Amino acid sequence: MLFKKDNQISKNLSKKGQRLIEHYKEMVKSGYKRKDGIEVKNTYQSFELKNFKEVILPEFNNLKIRTLLDYGGGGSDWGKNDFHKNQSAIEYFNLEKVINFEPAREKNDLEASDCVVCFDVLEHIYFNDLNFVLHNIYSNAKKLVVLQIACYEAAALLPSGENAHVTIRPPLWWKGFVDSFSCKFPKIKTMLFCSASYKQAHLFKIWKAEEYDEGEYYTVKLE
Repeated sequence: MLFKKDNQISKNLSKKGQRLIEHYKEMVKSGYKRKDGIEVKNTYQSFELKNFKEVILPEFNNLKIRTLLDYGGGGSDWGKNDFHKNQSAIEYFNLEKVINFEPAREKNDLEASDCVVCFDVLEHIYFNDLNFVLHNIYSNAKKLVVLQIACYEAAALLPSGENAHVTIRPPLWWKGFVDSFSCKFPKIKTMLFCSASYKQAHLFKIWKAEEYDEGEYYTVKLE
């Protein structure tokens, strides 16, 4: 079992990455200002994965996902009975255990799980820390990694005044980056969603890196 504490993770982030965590702690505590000037008090309370549940469920069932790590899930509540009709997310996905990792909310434990989900997080990560964070995600996955990445400016501003989406890249850039990285974890399946605008997500073809080596051709298409 891989088990780490947040203070160990923070030590591996760049100085800018560590400052970003402090920014988000401040935003959770005090709220934030949007780029249109509106003040928001309830920071990152929405359960972003909820919008993708019908697409994700068949893959969970196929791989018999029973344990899950929500990596940077904000205020997502997996036990609340409003995820689907009167079901919680735990019930909907037939899960036995969910670990919430969210340093900005002092949820600091990581535990290797069947699946790691990471929704609307990587665009908030300082560019030079992406390799470390993605390695951390894949290292804690036993079967499946599910990523959703926003490829546009956020409404939220950091306390510094900078846009909260600090790493904005087009969907194909992210696909290439995650594709090449997933080769280090060839047996882990990857679902990658990229949103070019709010609630307009594209799901790339689900892949497992070992399938590239087993295929007949050298070319790996960006599908």
